[in-house]
Amino acid sequence: MDIASGISTGLAASCLIAQVNGVLWDMTRPLEGDCDLKLFKFDSNEGRDTFWHSSAHILGESLERVYGCKLCIGPCTTRGEGFYYDAHYKDLTLNDTHFGLIDKQAKKAVAEKQPFERIEVSRAEALEVFAENEFKVEIINELPEDKTITVYRCGPLVDLCRGPHIPNTSFVKAFACLKASASYWRGKADRESLQRVYGISFPDSKRLKEYQHMIEEAKKRDHRLLGQSQKLFFFHPLSPGSCFFLPHGAIIYNKLMDFLRKEYRERGYQEVLSPNIYNMQLWETSGHAANYKDNMFVFEIEKQEFGLKPMNCPGHCLMFGHEVRSYRGKFSLAV
Repeated sequence: MDIASGISTGLAASCLIAQVNGVLWDMTRPLEGDCDLKLFKFDSNEGRDTFWHSSAHILGESLERVYGCKLCIGPCTTRGEGFYYDAHYKDLTLNDTHFGLIDKQAKKAVAEKQPFERIEVSRAEALEVFAENEFKVEIINELPEDKTITVYRCGPLVDLCRGPHIPNTSFVKAFACLKASASYWRGKADRESLQRVYGISFPDSKRLKEYQHMIEEAKKRDHRLLGQSQKLFFFHPLSPGSCFFLPHGAIIYNKLMDFLRKEYRERGYQEVLSPNIYNMQLWETSGHAANYKDNMFVFEIEKQEFGLKPMNCPGHCLMFGHEVRSYRGKFSLAV
């Protein structure tokens, strides 16, 4: 922060996060020696992700103060647009009628200009701090015993976190809750039921208004609603997530398939058909089981696990390996 201030006050006011020798670093954290230093603003991926991660802590502070819930995890979203916080609320079910109180508390935290303070603690100290939160305790117990653990203090909130974070809460000039939904601890249906609150934030109110306008316009063009209103397709709870194409929808579907097949032929590809369900051994080999199993449709048949395919590539690899190939002949296969 001192380096940014030495260059200009404007730079210090807009820089959110630093990178020291390739490692993201809090702006307020002292440097440990000569280094390669980069500074990031909101318009960078590093800046936005840090900004929204810090905003998740503001959301967590608000949820904890207003509803006394047990916080679980609160990252920026993987799609790169905002953040969320999962928490356990006992009997309370959150919906958009609760957002007013949450937003009000968040704005109070922003006005207080609460610094994000990085604190290193031992495993024993971390377990003592989070003794009443079994979710945080579970995470701590999975860490190596000799690992130094970091927590961040933000106002009254002390949260288990690797960081880094923006300098203080006042950088978040615009904050809004978006929606609430159900979730499970660790994404597993046999674990505790949680509730997830999504939020969005920006360094100025103009960007928030533009974002909210974009969302409203997108809702008007939601294909899931337009398709049903135009009687192209519908959904049914007996086959969740699957589409029932009506006559006009089937015409459009087939036209698109014809277009794709034409493009494939013109580019020298041949069409093949592969199974939709595979033994989990394939997904373990491909890496899908390790990275995406919680989001896959997995079921058991005769004490063996099978999974619905999320993509074609692993099946096509089996097709490629079906016969011996040589670089002189059929080494390549365009499918």
